[in-house]
Amino acid sequence: MKYLPILLSLVMTSAWAQIPSAEVQIKTALMAAPEEKRSGAQVYGYSQKGELIILQKGTNELICLADDPNQKGFSVSCYHKDLEPFMARGRELKAQGKTFQEIFETREAEAKSGKLSMPKQASNLQVFSAPAESYDPATGEVTNGKFRYVVYIPWATAASTGLPTKPEAPGMPWIMDPGTHRAHIMINPVSKD
Repeated sequence: MKYLPILLSLVMTSAWAQIPSAEVQIKTALMAAPEEKRSGAQVYGYSQKGELIILQKGTNELICLADDPNQKGFSVSCYHKDLEPFMARGRELKAQGKTFQEIFETREAEAKSGKLSMPKQASNLQVFSAPAESYDPATGEVTNGKFRYVVYIPWATAASTGLPTKPEAPGMPWIMDPGTHRAHIMINPVSKD
């Protein structure tokens, strides 16, 4: 029992050590943003205690998220600030231990009631991801990365957009979750295989 505090300290230190520096987190998070928007984007990342914090204050309409060190692989994203209430609420519900379906249902009810503000116009989210072995958390170098584009259009349907509800060709846009607060156009990367 006397070694438990030492063991816990080692475990926590190694967990903290896997969180990249703020500079690397900012560098990699901004990979998801268009180049001309990077210097003004707000960036959320992780403190050495694993808390989500603002690493770079923004001056434009974009918010970027650093890679979550607790998730497999490498994934950063950037989205329009009008999506922040939706994104923040999702993070809050996830932190409460809610399942994907519970998060969906809660935000759907809150968006319908007006409690959760959703964008009035189409709003973009870009995700840049790569396999874990293609990311060096010490330097922030990423190889073999791919973009996925998501355009949120709350309450839109296949009929209102003319889009199919599943992709019918590689890289083809399609609408996911049509008719809901989370309706969005998906544009997945085309596989080289």
